[in-house]
Amino acid sequence: MLTIGQLADYAGVTIKAIRHYHERGLLTEPGRDSSGYRRYTAEHAVKLVKIRTLAHAGVPLARIRGLLDADTATFAAAVAEIDHDIEERIAQLGRTRDQLVQLRGGDRLFVSPEVADYLDDLRELGVSERAIRVERDGWILMQTASPEDASLWIAEKRELMANPEFCALYLDYDAAYDWSPDDPRLPDLADRTRNWFTDHPGRSENGPVHNPAIARLAAQSQPGASSPAWDRLAQLMTG
Repeated sequence: MLTIGQLADYAGVTIKAIRHYHERGLLTEPGRDSSGYRRYTAEHAVKLVKIRTLAHAGVPLARIRGLLDADTATFAAAVAEIDHDIEERIAQLGRTRDQLVQLRGGDRLFVSPEVADYLDDLRELGVSERAIRVERDGWILMQTASPEDASLWIAEKRELMANPEFCALYLDYDAAYDWSPDDPRLPDLADRTRNWFTDHPGRSENGPVHNPAIARLAAQSQPGASSPAWDRLAQLMTG
């Protein structure tokens, strides 16, 4: 006869685990003897070892009770099913791990390689992370809802990044976000921007847009996509 502590040591589990198995109905809890101790038999020990072995193998506790006294065929079928479930969980963990690895790549988890390269170009140029986040979120929307438009636009964006005049204009426009709406530099920036787009009409802007609604959303609804200075700049460019 064994005390609960002795039984725990024998089976290599904790006393807390044994009491949990009692609560789950997996292991019968014996009555107390005249000294007030619960005494466990060899049968308890054998059953506890079975429970521990199945639990360590990944069998859910809810399934163990039905397996303890199952016949050979039933036991084999149940174990095969549990093994299949474990394989599915392992595969899901593998997919989750792959996603975590991709997260280390930052933007590359959410956008195409072409867009990610473009965002890296912006960083190398010195564009603010605020502006890059706005661009990235716009591309996420565009690529999800209108991949045809996105592929056309990103090809043109990559070409523009090879033009020093455009890069200088982009940096000035980015910096203007934090200017006062009364900043005297805004009219000149508006003229330069207007002249640039007049002299360099975008091919994608003149072509059909497959999803106009998502294009407007991508362009207009991003947090941080406007400021008082930018609003003033837009007025100057259309005035």
